[in-house]
Amino acid sequence: MRKVLVSGCFDMMHSGHIAFLKTAAEYGQVYACIGSDETVFSLKGRYPVVNQSERKYCLDALDAVFQARVSRGDGHLDFLPELLEIQPDIFVVNADGDSQAKRALMADRGIEYVVLDRIPANNLPPRSTTALRTVCDIPFRLDLAGGWLDQPFVNALASGPVITISVEPTHDFNARSGMSSSTRKAAIELWKTQIPDGNREILAKTLFCFENPPVTKEIAGSQDAIGLVFPGLNRIYYGEPNSYWPSNIETLTIEETLTWLEAHLWLLPLGQREDGYSVLENTHIGKESATALATAANTLFQAAQNQDAIALGKAMTASFEAQIAMFPNMCTPQIQSTIQNTYAESPHILGHKLSGAGGGGYLVLFAEQPIPNTIQIKIRRATN
Repeated sequence: MRKVLVSGCFDMMHSGHIAFLKTAAEYGQVYACIGSDETVFSLKGRYPVVNQSERKYCLDALDAVFQARVSRGDGHLDFLPELLEIQPDIFVVNADGDSQAKRALMADRGIEYVVLDRIPANNLPPRSTTALRTVCDIPFRLDLAGGWLDQPFVNALASGPVITISVEPTHDFNARSGMSSSTRKAAIELWKTQIPDGNREILAKTLFCFENPPVTKEIAGSQDAIGLVFPGLNRIYYGEPNSYWPSNIETLTIEETLTWLEAHLWLLPLGQREDGYSVLENTHIGKESATALATAANTLFQAAQNQDAIALGKAMTASFEAQIAMFPNMCTPQIQSTIQNTYAESPHILGHKLSGAGGGGYLVLFAEQPIPNTIQIKIRRATN
């Protein structure tokens, strides 16, 4: 039989795992490589609920799995030592696990690469380990334009907004991938499972101060805390030069607008930013680029209000180009190649940017039609 390799965490075994493994077994003899407890912690910022020995035992007990192994490597390609030993014919992932790094590795070794849709079996409800593992309701944050204007060394050159959306925890977004996972981790430490009721700006200030105590050398931008605490679409305006805190926060929670945004935003996984990668090296911060960044962010917010897809896509790209003009290390040659290839495969894309400070994370795409191998997000609505 042909050898099939799959990899993943496989924490808290559920029907989604079983459906995936059974489909993978249709391609051949399945070797399942599971992430070690330490690898899961390094990628997700938390340990799995079920330890690696028990997860391996559960997989070995399945008819769909020929053999389970604990991966000896680390990072997103932790299965590499096992791949070299097993020498599979096919590598199977689901859409959430797809990445350019995996595609490139398999292409280099002549291994067939198969991406499966996450389809529940026998009309069962959709399942994910994220939903089963925790009742934590604290959202993530995604900035759509204007990132870096929350830093004094940028807003000293030009006043302007950062545009963010609060993202429901429907996906297990990776740590250090531009979704404010570090700030979210601080929020979980502070509030446990949900953001408390109360004045949102005071709550956001509390979170900002908690994450940045007096000894902090590199201050996390306040847009992270604000983007987590405030629901919907936010225009966080930094009008005071050299300020860490905005002069105004404008929140848009119109259902029609948020639904429209959800239908147009697509996230392509790029993997985690490498340890030691410095975005702040080789910077060229100037007034012209800072002004261009502020202009693009204002344009994007207006386009969202008008539901003008073409204008929003152009503004998103313009914001990203202004960012990399100041911080060239945000976009590596590999990421630039991914952007070009994605546009070639999906020419209907209207705009793009990277989540967070670059070097990894997600390629954020704006388009009116679906884009292969991407995930969509759910924007948090106002509850009070």
